[in-house]
Amino acid sequence: MSNLTIHATPVVRIHRLREQSSRILDWESFVTRNAPIPPSYHIRWLSILSRGLRHEPYCLEAVACGNTAGLLPVMFVRSMLFGRFLISLPYLNYGGILADDPAIVRQLIDRAVTLADELDVRFLELRHERACEHPRLATRAVSKVHMRLGLPATPGQLWEQLCPKVRNQVRKASKNHLTVEWGAGERLDEFYDVFSQNMRDLGTPAYGRRLFREIVRHFPDRAEFCVVRAGATPVAAALLLHGWGITEVPSASSLREYNHTCANMLMYWKLLERAVERGQDAFDFGRSSPESNTYRFKKQWGATPSPAEWQHYVRQGSASDMRPDNPRYERLIGIWKRLPVGFTRWVGPAIVRGIP
Repeated sequence: MSNLTIHATPVVRIHRLREQSSRILDWESFVTRNAPIPPSYHIRWLSILSRGLRHEPYCLEAVACGNTAGLLPVMFVRSMLFGRFLISLPYLNYGGILADDPAIVRQLIDRAVTLADELDVRFLELRHERACEHPRLATRAVSKVHMRLGLPATPGQLWEQLCPKVRNQVRKASKNHLTVEWGAGERLDEFYDVFSQNMRDLGTPAYGRRLFREIVRHFPDRAEFCVVRAGATPVAAALLLHGWGITEVPSASSLREYNHTCANMLMYWKLLERAVERGQDAFDFGRSSPESNTYRFKKQWGATPSPAEWQHYVRQGSASDMRPDNPRYERLIGIWKRLPVGFTRWVGPAIVRGIP
Protein backbone atom coordinates (compact mmCIF):
# COMPACT_ATOMS: atom_id res chain seq x y z
CA MET A 1 0.00 0.00 0.00
CA SER A 2 1.44 3.38 -0.96
CA ASN A 3 1.89 6.32 1.39
CA LEU A 4 -0.65 8.19 -0.70
CA THR A 5 -3.25 5.56 0.12
CA ILE A 6 -2.41 5.56 3.82
CA HIS A 7 -2.60 9.33 4.18
CA ALA A 8 -5.46 10.03 1.76
CA THR A 9 -7.81 12.64 3.23
CA PRO A 10 -11.36 11.27 3.51
CA VAL A 11 -14.22 13.19 1.93
CA VAL A 12 -17.65 13.23 3.59
CA ARG A 13 -20.56 12.72 1.23
CA ILE A 14 -24.25 13.01 2.06
CA HIS A 15 -26.55 10.47 0.45
CA ARG A 16 -30.31 11.05 0.36
CA LEU A 17 -32.79 8.20 -0.09
CA ARG A 18 -32.71 7.95 -3.87
CA GLU A 19 -28.88 7.72 -3.82
CA GLN A 20 -28.61 5.05 -1.11
CA SER A 21 -29.64 1.87 -2.92
CA SER A 22 -26.45 1.72 -5.00
CA ARG A 23 -24.29 1.90 -1.86
CA ILE A 24 -26.24 -0.37 0.47
CA LEU A 25 -24.17 -3.54 -0.03
CA ASP A 26 -20.90 -1.71 0.60
CA TRP A 27 -22.37 -0.11 3.72
CA GLU A 28 -23.67 -3.45 5.01
CA SER A 29 -20.19 -4.92 4.64
CA PHE A 30 -18.65 -1.95 6.46
CA VAL A 31 -21.16 -2.06 9.33
CA THR A 32 -20.82 -5.79 9.99
CA ARG A 33 -17.03 -5.92 9.78
CA ASN A 34 -16.57 -5.65 13.54
CA ALA A 35 -19.04 -8.19 14.89
CA PRO A 36 -20.47 -8.77 17.40
CA ILE A 37 -22.81 -5.80 16.92
CA PRO A 38 -26.53 -5.28 17.65
CA PRO A 39 -28.95 -5.30 14.70
CA SER A 40 -29.81 -1.64 15.44
CA TYR A 41 -26.59 -0.65 13.67
CA HIS A 42 -27.64 -2.19 10.36
CA ILE A 43 -27.91 0.29 7.51
CA ARG A 44 -31.31 -1.11 6.48
CA TRP A 45 -32.85 1.01 9.24
CA LEU A 46 -32.67 4.03 6.96
CA SER A 47 -35.25 2.43 4.67
CA ILE A 48 -37.26 0.93 7.55
CA LEU A 49 -37.66 4.27 9.34
CA SER A 50 -38.32 6.09 6.10
CA ARG A 51 -41.19 3.77 5.21
CA GLY A 52 -42.36 2.93 8.72
CA LEU A 53 -42.30 6.42 10.25
CA ARG A 54 -42.13 8.58 7.10
CA HIS A 55 -38.91 10.31 8.17
CA GLU A 56 -36.36 11.55 5.64
CA PRO A 57 -33.13 9.50 5.72
CA TYR A 58 -29.63 10.82 5.19
CA CYS A 59 -26.43 8.81 5.27
CA LEU A 60 -23.17 10.66 5.86
CA GLU A 61 -20.32 8.62 4.41
CA ALA A 62 -16.61 9.28 4.83
CA VAL A 63 -14.82 7.98 1.72
CA ALA A 64 -11.07 7.44 1.37
CA CYS A 65 -9.54 6.07 -1.84
CA GLY A 66 -12.98 5.01 -3.03
CA ASN A 67 -13.72 2.97 0.12
CA THR A 68 -16.06 3.61 3.01
CA ALA A 69 -14.08 4.81 6.05
CA GLY A 70 -16.97 5.90 8.26
CA LEU A 71 -20.76 6.16 8.37
CA LEU A 72 -23.31 8.27 10.19
CA PRO A 73 -26.96 7.43 9.37
CA VAL A 74 -29.44 10.10 10.50
CA MET A 75 -33.17 10.70 10.14
CA PHE A 76 -34.74 14.10 9.63
CA VAL A 77 -37.80 14.14 11.88
CA ARG A 78 -40.49 16.75 11.23
CA SER A 79 -43.54 17.24 13.42
CA MET A 80 -46.16 19.99 13.49
CA LEU A 81 -46.51 19.43 17.23
CA PHE A 82 -42.89 19.17 18.32
CA GLY A 83 -40.67 20.68 15.63
CA ARG A 84 -37.71 19.41 13.61
CA PHE A 85 -34.90 17.11 14.74
CA LEU A 86 -31.95 15.20 13.30
CA ILE A 87 -31.61 11.84 15.06
CA SER A 88 -29.35 8.81 14.75
CA LEU A 89 -31.59 6.89 15.04
CA PRO A 90 -35.21 7.26 16.27
CA TYR A 91 -37.01 4.25 17.82
CA LEU A 92 -33.64 2.52 18.35
CA ASN A 93 -31.37 2.55 21.41
CA TYR A 94 -28.22 2.60 19.27
CA GLY A 95 -27.00 4.86 16.51
CA GLY A 96 -24.37 7.46 15.94
CA ILE A 97 -21.03 7.16 14.20
CA LEU A 98 -19.37 4.02 12.88
CA ALA A 99 -15.68 4.79 12.35
CA ASP A 100 -12.36 3.82 13.93
CA ASP A 101 -10.28 6.90 13.12
CA PRO A 102 -10.86 9.89 15.50
CA ALA A 103 -10.17 12.29 12.63
CA ILE A 104 -12.94 10.70 10.56
CA VAL A 105 -15.27 10.78 13.57
CA ARG A 106 -14.66 14.51 13.86
CA GLN A 107 -15.28 15.06 10.13
CA LEU A 108 -18.60 13.23 10.29
CA ILE A 109 -19.72 15.23 13.33
CA ASP A 110 -18.66 18.48 11.65
CA ARG A 111 -20.81 17.65 8.62
CA ALA A 112 -23.75 16.48 10.76
CA VAL A 113 -23.65 19.79 12.66
CA THR A 114 -23.67 21.69 9.36
CA LEU A 115 -26.60 19.59 8.14
CA ALA A 116 -28.48 20.35 11.36
CA ASP A 117 -27.98 24.04 10.68
CA GLU A 118 -29.08 23.69 7.06
CA LEU A 119 -32.25 21.83 8.06
CA ASP A 120 -32.92 24.30 10.92
CA VAL A 121 -33.56 21.57 13.50
CA ARG A 122 -33.96 22.03 17.23
CA PHE A 123 -31.12 19.63 17.92
CA LEU A 124 -28.94 16.86 16.56
CA GLU A 125 -28.94 13.67 18.68
CA LEU A 126 -26.33 10.91 18.31
CA ARG A 127 -27.15 7.74 20.25
CA HIS A 128 -23.67 6.54 21.09
CA GLU A 129 -22.55 3.83 23.47
CA ARG A 130 -19.47 5.86 24.35
CA ALA A 131 -18.95 9.57 23.97
CA CYS A 132 -17.22 11.06 20.94
CA GLU A 133 -15.24 14.14 21.89
CA HIS A 134 -16.34 17.16 19.87
CA PRO A 135 -16.84 20.79 20.96
CA ARG A 136 -20.26 21.09 19.29
CA LEU A 137 -21.68 18.07 21.15
CA ALA A 138 -22.01 20.10 24.31
CA THR A 139 -24.68 18.10 26.16
CA ARG A 140 -25.00 14.42 27.00
CA ALA A 141 -27.82 12.24 28.30
CA VAL A 142 -26.22 9.63 30.56
CA SER A 143 -29.12 8.84 32.89
CA LYS A 144 -29.70 5.40 31.34
CA VAL A 145 -27.56 2.33 30.69
CA HIS A 146 -27.75 -0.59 28.28
CA MET A 147 -28.46 -3.89 30.01
CA ARG A 148 -26.67 -6.87 28.44
CA LEU A 149 -26.31 -10.53 29.32
CA GLY A 150 -23.53 -12.74 28.01
CA LEU A 151 -24.96 -16.01 26.72
CA PRO A 152 -23.64 -19.55 27.29
CA ALA A 153 -23.43 -22.26 24.66
CA THR A 154 -26.66 -24.12 25.51
CA PRO A 155 -30.13 -23.38 26.94
CA GLY A 156 -29.39 -25.85 29.75
CA GLN A 157 -26.37 -23.83 30.83
CA LEU A 158 -28.45 -20.65 30.67
CA TRP A 159 -31.13 -22.23 32.87
CA GLU A 160 -28.60 -23.30 35.46
CA GLN A 161 -27.10 -19.83 35.73
CA LEU A 162 -30.48 -18.21 36.51
CA CYS A 163 -31.28 -17.48 40.13
CA PRO A 164 -33.80 -19.84 41.84
CA LYS A 165 -36.47 -17.11 42.05
CA VAL A 166 -36.45 -16.56 38.29
CA ARG A 167 -36.58 -20.29 37.55
CA ASN A 168 -39.55 -20.68 39.92
CA GLN A 169 -41.46 -17.89 38.15
CA VAL A 170 -40.85 -19.47 34.75
CA ARG A 171 -42.07 -22.81 36.13
CA LYS A 172 -45.16 -21.09 37.52
CA ALA A 173 -45.99 -19.75 34.06
CA SER A 174 -45.76 -23.26 32.64
CA LYS A 175 -48.12 -24.53 35.34
CA ASN A 176 -50.63 -21.85 34.29
CA HIS A 177 -50.88 -23.60 30.90
CA LEU A 178 -49.53 -20.67 28.90
CA THR A 179 -48.40 -21.39 25.37
CA VAL A 180 -45.75 -19.71 23.23
CA GLU A 181 -45.80 -19.19 19.47
CA TRP A 182 -43.28 -17.65 17.06
CA GLY A 183 -43.75 -16.03 13.69
CA ALA A 184 -43.21 -13.00 11.48
CA GLY A 185 -45.91 -11.05 9.66
CA GLU A 186 -48.60 -13.57 10.61
CA ARG A 187 -48.07 -12.69 14.30
CA LEU A 188 -48.04 -8.92 13.81
CA ASP A 189 -51.68 -8.27 14.79
CA GLU A 190 -51.39 -10.36 17.98
CA PHE A 191 -48.17 -8.60 18.93
CA TYR A 192 -49.71 -5.22 18.23
CA ASP A 193 -52.84 -5.89 20.28
CA VAL A 194 -50.68 -6.50 23.36
CA PHE A 195 -48.13 -3.80 22.57
CA SER A 196 -50.63 -0.99 21.95
CA GLN A 197 -52.68 -1.79 25.06
CA ASN A 198 -49.58 -1.88 27.24
CA MET A 199 -48.36 1.44 25.82
CA ARG A 200 -51.76 2.99 26.60
CA ASP A 201 -51.53 1.68 30.16
CA LEU A 202 -48.09 3.30 30.47
CA GLY A 203 -49.42 6.60 29.13
CA THR A 204 -47.32 6.47 25.97
CA PRO A 205 -48.48 6.67 22.32
CA ALA A 206 -47.67 3.46 20.43
CA TYR A 207 -45.85 3.22 17.13
CA GLY A 208 -48.08 2.08 14.29
CA ARG A 209 -48.26 -1.35 12.70
CA ARG A 210 -46.48 -0.02 9.63
CA LEU A 211 -43.15 0.31 11.47
CA PHE A 212 -43.19 -3.31 12.65
CA ARG A 213 -44.34 -4.55 9.27
CA GLU A 214 -41.33 -2.85 7.67
CA ILE A 215 -38.97 -4.33 10.26
CA VAL A 216 -39.95 -7.93 9.57
CA ARG A 217 -40.01 -7.24 5.81
CA HIS A 218 -36.45 -5.88 5.79
CA PHE A 219 -35.09 -8.50 8.22
CA PRO A 220 -36.83 -11.71 7.08
CA ASP A 221 -34.07 -13.87 8.55
CA ARG A 222 -33.43 -11.82 11.70
CA ALA A 223 -36.76 -10.46 13.00
CA GLU A 224 -39.51 -12.48 14.66
CA PHE A 225 -42.42 -12.04 17.03
CA CYS A 226 -42.91 -14.07 20.19
CA VAL A 227 -46.51 -14.33 21.45
CA VAL A 228 -47.55 -15.84 24.78
CA ARG A 229 -51.19 -16.94 25.10
CA ALA A 230 -53.53 -17.74 27.94
CA GLY A 231 -55.97 -19.97 26.10
CA ALA A 232 -56.74 -18.10 22.89
CA THR A 233 -55.81 -14.67 24.32
CA PRO A 234 -52.40 -13.09 23.59
CA VAL A 235 -51.16 -11.81 26.96
CA ALA A 236 -47.49 -11.03 26.26
CA ALA A 237 -45.58 -10.34 23.06
CA ALA A 238 -42.18 -9.15 21.89
CA LEU A 239 -40.24 -8.27 18.77
CA LEU A 240 -36.89 -10.06 18.70
CA LEU A 241 -34.03 -8.99 16.43
CA HIS A 242 -30.95 -11.15 15.90
CA GLY A 243 -27.80 -9.25 14.99
CA TRP A 244 -24.23 -10.36 14.42
CA GLY A 245 -23.57 -12.03 17.77
CA ILE A 246 -26.05 -9.85 19.70
CA THR A 247 -29.83 -10.27 19.96
CA GLU A 248 -32.03 -7.28 20.88
CA VAL A 249 -35.61 -6.96 22.07
CA PRO A 250 -36.56 -3.40 21.01
CA SER A 251 -40.27 -3.78 21.87
CA ALA A 252 -41.86 -6.09 24.44
CA SER A 253 -45.13 -5.88 26.37
CA SER A 254 -47.45 -7.84 28.63
CA LEU A 255 -50.98 -7.25 29.89
CA ARG A 256 -51.18 -6.20 33.53
CA GLU A 257 -54.25 -8.26 34.33
CA TYR A 258 -52.22 -11.39 33.57
CA ASN A 259 -49.22 -10.50 35.74
CA HIS A 260 -50.19 -13.23 38.22
CA THR A 261 -49.57 -15.87 35.52
CA CYS A 262 -45.89 -14.85 35.11
CA ALA A 263 -46.47 -14.60 31.35
CA ASN A 264 -43.76 -11.96 31.04
CA MET A 265 -41.22 -14.20 32.78
CA LEU A 266 -42.01 -17.10 30.46
CA MET A 267 -41.69 -14.82 27.45
CA TYR A 268 -38.27 -13.52 28.45
CA TRP A 269 -37.03 -17.03 29.11
CA LYS A 270 -38.13 -18.01 25.60
CA LEU A 271 -36.46 -14.90 24.11
CA LEU A 272 -33.19 -15.76 25.82
CA GLU A 273 -33.47 -19.42 24.88
CA ARG A 274 -34.06 -18.44 21.24
CA ALA A 275 -30.94 -16.27 21.20
CA VAL A 276 -28.84 -19.12 22.62
CA GLU A 277 -30.23 -21.53 20.03
CA ARG A 278 -29.08 -19.14 17.30
CA GLY A 279 -25.56 -19.18 18.71
CA GLN A 280 -25.57 -15.55 19.83
CA ASP A 281 -22.92 -14.19 22.19
CA ALA A 282 -25.08 -11.70 24.09
CA PHE A 283 -28.65 -10.58 24.72
CA ASP A 284 -29.44 -6.87 24.88
CA PHE A 285 -32.45 -6.06 27.07
CA GLY A 286 -32.45 -2.38 26.11
CA ARG A 287 -31.90 0.80 28.12
CA SER A 288 -33.02 1.43 31.69
CA SER A 289 -32.52 4.01 34.40
CA PRO A 290 -30.31 2.53 37.15
CA GLU A 291 -32.34 1.07 40.04
CA SER A 292 -35.65 1.54 38.20
CA ASN A 293 -38.19 -1.30 38.06
CA THR A 294 -37.15 -2.22 34.52
CA TYR A 295 -33.48 -2.15 35.55
CA ARG A 296 -34.15 -4.56 38.41
CA PHE A 297 -36.23 -6.79 36.14
CA LYS A 298 -33.34 -7.11 33.68
CA LYS A 299 -30.76 -7.47 36.42
CA GLN A 300 -32.53 -10.51 37.87
CA TRP A 301 -31.80 -12.35 34.60
CA GLY A 302 -28.11 -11.64 35.07
CA ALA A 303 -27.86 -8.59 32.81
CA THR A 304 -25.18 -6.03 33.65
CA PRO A 305 -25.02 -2.32 32.71
CA SER A 306 -22.91 -0.90 29.90
CA PRO A 307 -22.62 2.77 28.84
CA ALA A 308 -25.23 4.69 26.88
CA GLU A 309 -24.18 8.22 25.97
CA TRP A 310 -26.64 10.17 23.86
CA GLN A 311 -24.88 13.33 22.68
CA HIS A 312 -26.48 16.52 21.43
CA TYR A 313 -25.78 19.58 19.39
CA VAL A 314 -28.58 21.85 20.60
CA ARG A 315 -29.79 24.81 18.55
CA GLN A 316 -33.13 25.55 20.21
CA GLY A 317 -34.51 24.67 23.63
CA SER A 318 -33.21 21.60 25.42
CA ALA A 319 -32.79 17.97 24.37
CA SER A 320 -34.62 16.93 27.56
CA ASP A 321 -37.77 18.81 26.53
CA MET A 322 -39.12 15.81 24.61
CA ARG A 323 -38.29 13.04 27.09
CA PRO A 324 -41.31 11.16 28.51
CA ASP A 325 -39.98 11.54 32.07
CA ASN A 326 -40.06 15.34 31.79
CA PRO A 327 -42.43 16.55 34.58
CA ARG A 328 -44.24 18.84 32.14
CA TYR A 329 -45.89 15.76 30.53
CA GLU A 330 -47.12 14.16 33.76
CA ARG A 331 -50.69 15.42 33.35
CA LEU A 332 -50.88 14.41 29.67
CA ILE A 333 -49.60 10.92 30.52
CA GLY A 334 -52.34 10.58 33.13
CA ILE A 335 -54.98 11.57 30.57
CA TRP A 336 -53.59 9.16 27.96
CA LYS A 337 -53.85 6.23 30.38
CA ARG A 338 -57.63 6.78 30.60
CA LEU A 339 -58.31 6.94 26.86
CA PRO A 340 -59.92 3.99 24.99
CA VAL A 341 -57.28 1.71 23.47
CA GLY A 342 -58.92 1.92 20.05
CA PHE A 343 -58.62 5.71 20.07
CA THR A 344 -54.95 5.61 21.09
CA ARG A 345 -54.21 3.15 18.27
CA TRP A 346 -55.76 5.61 15.85
CA VAL A 347 -54.07 8.84 16.94
CA GLY A 348 -50.96 7.52 18.72
CA PRO A 349 -48.77 6.68 15.69
CA ALA A 350 -49.10 10.20 14.28
CA ILE A 351 -48.00 11.66 17.61
CA VAL A 352 -45.13 9.31 18.50
CA ARG A 353 -43.51 9.49 15.06
CA GLY A 354 -42.71 13.15 15.82
CA ILE A 355 -41.14 12.46 19.21
CA PRO A 356 -37.36 11.95 18.87
